[in-house]
Amino acid sequence: MKIHEYQAKELFKKYSVPTPQGRVAFSPDEAVEVAKTLGGYPVVVKAQIHAGGRGKGGGVKLAQSEQEVERIAGQIIGMDLVTHQTGPRGQEVKKVLVEQGLAIAKELYLSIIPDRAIARIVIMASEAGGMDIEEVAAKTPQKIIKVAINPLQGIQAHHCRQVAFGLNLPAAFMKPFAALLKNLYQLFVDYDGSLVEINPLVLTADGSVVALDGKINFDDNALFRHQDILEYRDIDEEDPLDVEASKYNLNYINLDGNVGNMVNGAGLAMATMDLIKLAGAEPANFLDVGGGASSEMVENGFRIILSDPSVKGILINIFGGILRCDVLAEGVVQAAQKIGINVPVVVRMEGTNIEEGRRILAESGLDLITATDLKDAAGKVADIAKFEANI
Repeated sequence: MKIHEYQAKELFKKYSVPTPQGRVAFSPDEAVEVAKTLGGYPVVVKAQIHAGGRGKGGGVKLAQSEQEVERIAGQIIGMDLVTHQTGPRGQEVKKVLVEQGLAIAKELYLSIIPDRAIARIVIMASEAGGMDIEEVAAKTPQKIIKVAINPLQGIQAHHCRQVAFGLNLPAAFMKPFAALLKNLYQLFVDYDGSLVEINPLVLTADGSVVALDGKINFDDNALFRHQDILEYRDIDEEDPLDVEASKYNLNYINLDGNVGNMVNGAGLAMATMDLIKLAGAEPANFLDVGGGASSEMVENGFRIILSDPSVKGILINIFGGILRCDVLAEGVVQAAQKIGINVPVVVRMEGTNIEEGRRILAESGLDLITATDLKDAAGKVADIAKFEANI
């Protein structure tokens, strides 16, 4: 789960990670009121959406007066902000963060992530703060420092020194940086983070180390332990179909293609998507109904796929194990009876109760296309999608 920058900074403050003074505002008038509390100008007005690259898209601007705060907030709130992470459609901005301006001496990059390949928590840092870290990694990878931490032992003083020396920090900043890094690590662990990122982390002219930006992602599987974090969820920032699927405990991600998929098992779903692409089409979604899906879950998944207007064909790929083939077939028939099917459907089923599943589908009266194996199924649905797209 992602949260906004202002929410991340609320958690930073809880863990004594220094941040600029500021507050979220939902209107230009409210932005002016926040600016009045910050003790002078300039102030920064920052769009709050779940995407990076806001500054390049015109979502982060400096204001030198109340009039400029009102004007800039009015421009940003309500705009469709386009960044490299939003896609060409952009994301509507509904709120801004108004913060004090700082005298910045140096910008750094700092993040903490889990590295499952080595079973360690990794601190990544770079002197190239304020830039896209992907660009830094591609063009100047030597500028990125990585320090791996055994999670059973936790962060130690030597880890902090290794990062600080790697960043070429002046001696005066060593102690406050080490304190910030330890606190940030504790936040990451306590809240089951999948990413904590500060870009930029700034050294100020008065000798402070401050998180000028903040980004935190959480492991969805651990959210049951963090009810306070669930309150941060902003469904306005999520795809409506993703939100709808979450109501039924379906693992669904909306994509840009035209072939809808219903599969049981994340690995099988990924393989199915790969074969669709190899066959010359593009998947419209990732949908793993899971091993324990009921016919109602299958029905709801089918309904969500069909509600996407870009879908030109559907591929159902089920290997019956815990989810029996007859249960899947019943869910498909229920969905068809309630909402109708207006696109071709290719079905490939194998496994438990396969004969009963085939019987249910055969007697349903539905116009379904059967496939002998997964490669055959992907080829058939790709041909259908390409044909439908050219009509």
